[in-house]
Amino acid sequence: MRGYYKADPWSIVEEGFDPSMHMASESIFSLGNGRMGHRANFEEHYSGETLQGTYLAGVYYPDKTKVGWWKNGYPDYFAKVLNAPNWIGIDIEINGEQLDLHQNEPLEFRRELNMQQGYLERSFALYIGEGRLEISSRRFLSMKRDEIGAIRYALRSVDFSGEVSFTPFIDGNVVNQDSNYDEKFWEMEETGAGKGTGYLVARTRKNGFVSCMTMGYNLWRNGSAIEVEPETEKRDDYVSNRVTAKLGIGEELILYKYVSVLTSMNHAPEEMVPAGRKMLAEAMETGFDLLFAEHTGIWEEKWAHSDIIIDGDTAAQQGIRFNIFQLNQTYTGKDERLNIGPKGFTGEKYGGSTYWDTEAYMIPFYLSTAREEVARNLLIYRYKHLGKAIENAEKLGFTGGAALYPMVTMNGEECHNEWEITFEEIHRNGAIAYAIYNYTRYTGDRQYLAGYGLEVLIAISRFWRQRVNWSDEKGKYVMLGVTGPNEYENNVNNNWYTNKMAAWTISYTMESLDRLAKEDPGAFKHMIGKTSFDLKEEIAAWREIVEKLHFPYEENKRVFLQQDGFMDKEQIMAADLDPAQRPINQHWSWDRILRSCFIKQADVLQGIFVFEDEFDLETIERHFDFYEPRTVHESSLSPCVHSILAARIGRSDKAYEMYLRTSRLDLDDYNHEVDEGLHITSMGGTWMSVIYGFGGMTVREGLLSFEPHLPANWKALSFKILYRGRTLLVNIDKERVTIENLAGEGVDLFLAGSQVHLEKSGSVVAKL
Repeated sequence: MRGYYKADPWSIVEEGFDPSMHMASESIFSLGNGRMGHRANFEEHYSGETLQGTYLAGVYYPDKTKVGWWKNGYPDYFAKVLNAPNWIGIDIEINGEQLDLHQNEPLEFRRELNMQQGYLERSFALYIGEGRLEISSRRFLSMKRDEIGAIRYALRSVDFSGEVSFTPFIDGNVVNQDSNYDEKFWEMEETGAGKGTGYLVARTRKNGFVSCMTMGYNLWRNGSAIEVEPETEKRDDYVSNRVTAKLGIGEELILYKYVSVLTSMNHAPEEMVPAGRKMLAEAMETGFDLLFAEHTGIWEEKWAHSDIIIDGDTAAQQGIRFNIFQLNQTYTGKDERLNIGPKGFTGEKYGGSTYWDTEAYMIPFYLSTAREEVARNLLIYRYKHLGKAIENAEKLGFTGGAALYPMVTMNGEECHNEWEITFEEIHRNGAIAYAIYNYTRYTGDRQYLAGYGLEVLIAISRFWRQRVNWSDEKGKYVMLGVTGPNEYENNVNNNWYTNKMAAWTISYTMESLDRLAKEDPGAFKHMIGKTSFDLKEEIAAWREIVEKLHFPYEENKRVFLQQDGFMDKEQIMAADLDPAQRPINQHWSWDRILRSCFIKQADVLQGIFVFEDEFDLETIERHFDFYEPRTVHESSLSPCVHSILAARIGRSDKAYEMYLRTSRLDLDDYNHEVDEGLHITSMGGTWMSVIYGFGGMTVREGLLSFEPHLPANWKALSFKILYRGRTLLVNIDKERVTIENLAGEGVDLFLAGSQVHLEKSGSVVAKL
């Protein structure tokens, strides 16, 4: 697939239609606006292989868990992001024949995802008899009015003369590809169709989410609106209008379709039909062009804060902008009830639910590119689920307010049904604790810690206390039966990363309690009472665990081990694998993978990246040289960490190799699975690989620090950072780094190893 899409700094471009690539392109060209999204399905009928996908933020279905045999503690359901009613449809008939690009071979096919302005455009030509038709469509999901979508569908005759029928529709007859029992998740409640309009109201089974989609359209010929009496159709799960018009040589017909998409997340069900009509009428009165101008204005604002400019490498530039575009259109931070699924609005895999990926990989992007409340809302999301996290822990036998956050969730309940993940991949607790630390140290928002974060930290630390046990043999506390981020090793003892996160979380919780007691005794007393905290007993127990927790270590190689017994595995390097056997998760049995030394994603290196201040460069290099050759990078979350650490230790070529892998993971389909949807949550890691890796940004001694490491083939790198009310512009070339303060007060920071003061509206320069 590499090289299939044209290299362009601001667009993803497909030239020529290859049906075998259609499912992949449906993922790549997906659109979203934080409230809803869809795959890049064709508007007109397509009889070839396709995954019709329309998704609504926060709307899910509790699909009954399907396992071979039940285990105590299993969740009752696996949450599924729902494939919602299809509202983009516009069937086309030309002289009575249905347009279908699986049957009609298109000429001059071109599809473009314009990332700068946030729209999807497609164009192609057909010969109908002896006549040539040129067809194009443009659609967008409004970033300004996030419950509105709009489509412009045009047919222009070169030398064709005949009749064209447009059938705009809303279709509720949809299924999820990943339904466990092949059941439909929606029940139709109401449909209506009239001249120029139609609506469909559907309710999810079991949990009762309601969606109302209302469409309107108008038809234009040669720049003027025309009135055509429609044929309307209304079924239990489908509404449409069919309009037919003559198209002469040199003429153009354009159908503008507008849709309002409302859900019970934001509207009372009984008010949705009139609200949808009103919203639709306002959009249609505004018109396609002005709606589009509003929409592109929001994108201009987003790019002004989040763009990364790479000089001298078009593939790298396209890759990072693709990742940033997807991040910005998947989550906007407007609603603290929402989070980010691994596939966003691009597919159904992983259920569309919240994973630890948000805290580990996504929050840094939003911290530095958006308003503080955007990242804060992601933390509030977890705080509101604290009660459920305590319930989840209780189901597994933990007591006293201990919390185990779910590996997968929509509403705070665990809904993942693979035992080695549900019960054992408990490092997710550490990611949530670290996100609290990461947010507060970056923003300086101590109020969040006192009002929300500390309560979460106490509950997580109580879990870690109960999850370890004393080993007489080792004379240490140990943590048994876990799975680390590297899911190619299940049910292991003393995973280094998990133990490290546990010890750090407990230490950070104790430090935070002590700081609160000194800075705000009243708030401290309130927190102790609210959590029924036994200050003397719990602190003493926590300190002992931190002091005596076991960390696997290999003395001869001087490296922390993945887990106990890692060196018992046959030590084969990934480079020695037969390329025909890659990825191994698609060619090997699971037991063979588990017995191998191959690492799906960074475990020890993940911990070293997170706690980099604790390790000197020689230690980082030693661990990198040990683990990187054993890593197969078959998790989308792996390459970014390797890229950042490689840049830190001066391995420019490896850093660049890993950067391309993370930034173009989907564009080049490294893992042969992009047809299932994009890897949205790893895209935050791509951003980190540029800013933290090549830009060298860290927080050091409470100050921002920049120590750049440009790849050899990049002439320059430029990006903006939002930091505590300031907007900093960072420009890096081969000889120097310059930081300008575009907005906000002066600030102290580290630049190329030296502490400097950046004045208000000033700049600082350092040679490299």
